[in-house]
Amino acid sequence: MKSKRLYLAVEFLLLFFGIPSVLLLNGGVVYPTVVLLPALIIVGLLLRFTTDFKARELVGLRIARRDWLRNGLVVILSGGVILLGVWLFNPKNLFNLPRGNPRIWLALCIFYPLFSAYLQEIVYRTFLFRRYGRLFRRKIWLIAASALAFSFAHILYYSPLSMILTLAAGFYLAHIYAKTGSVLFTAILHGLLGNLVFTVGLGQYFWLDMLRWI
Repeated sequence: MKSKRLYLAVEFLLLFFGIPSVLLLNGGVVYPTVVLLPALIIVGLLLRFTTDFKARELVGLRIARRDWLRNGLVVILSGGVILLGVWLFNPKNLFNLPRGNPRIWLALCIFYPLFSAYLQEIVYRTFLFRRYGRLFRRKIWLIAASALAFSFAHILYYSPLSMILTLAAGFYLAHIYAKTGSVLFTAILHGLLGNLVFTVGLGQYFWLDMLRWI
């Protein structure tokens, strides 16, 4: 039993902290979204053959109305805080993407939730909770591990702000997943928060080439 836990702990550290570190030290610019697809294939295989995961869990959405309302309010308030922060500290970038290239902005708003946020939630919530949950005796530790792993992956964007924001978002999304068990619900929230970031004027900290398009 102890050897199994040790193996899982090493696997967890290598997968979520070792791989981003190697990519960072490699020196060249690495696009995290390119890494996401092969990572998802590995995650899918491990989920399928090492856990009791069922594919229907990916579309489960039995969420109480009060949770929709509460988390909708969280998203709105978060958007207000981000908007105020950009307006106060970086006003020249306020709404930079929708102003500079509305077509790219619209495409991003449509495709980011589907092909980035949802896939990230499968990796950092469903997979991490299912595969490594036994390593953590308290749920808050598992939530913290998910948030830290999620934040550390963003080291590849070379921005402390990116890591700080994703750490906060990681705690929030991991808490929601732990509470509801719905990866689709957390992906919806993740997608909305991401679209707010790209809309208000912080997208350049999460998309390495964004400024080339505006």
